[in-house]
Amino acid sequence: MEAKKDMGGVKLTASEWSVLSCLWEDSPRTVMQLVAALGGQVGWAKSTTITTLRRMEEKGLVRAEQGARGKLYTPAVEREQAVTAETHSFLDRVYQGSVGLMMSAMARRQELSGDEVAELRAILDRIEGGGKA
Repeated sequence: MEAKKDMGGVKLTASEWSVLSCLWEDSPRTVMQLVAALGGQVGWAKSTTITTLRRMEEKGLVRAEQGARGKLYTPAVEREQAVTAETHSFLDRVYQGSVGLMMSAMARRQELSGDEVAELRAILDRIEGGGKA
């Protein structure tokens, strides 16, 4: 299997997130399967789906292989990779790269539930213990 694409500075549009979310959920998918799924989620016509897929293929975000019933699309980037890149981009743009600044802003506005605070404490405890978040 071909290696997954390095995101390296590629920022996904809302449309690309929609397509990749469908493909991360279930792939490979045909154009018609994606048309049905995306039509229900974002209201796209077949032409919009095809255009978006073509552009994403050109950018290396999806791969297409010829199947018995047309092209079969699979994601060329992993969800975790895309989420990490988007998170870093958001933090850099909005909070100058500071997780602490973001958490402080959320805490001041009381946007964290007790369960979320407990989850964050558990993540920090795992990191301090040498484990992964």
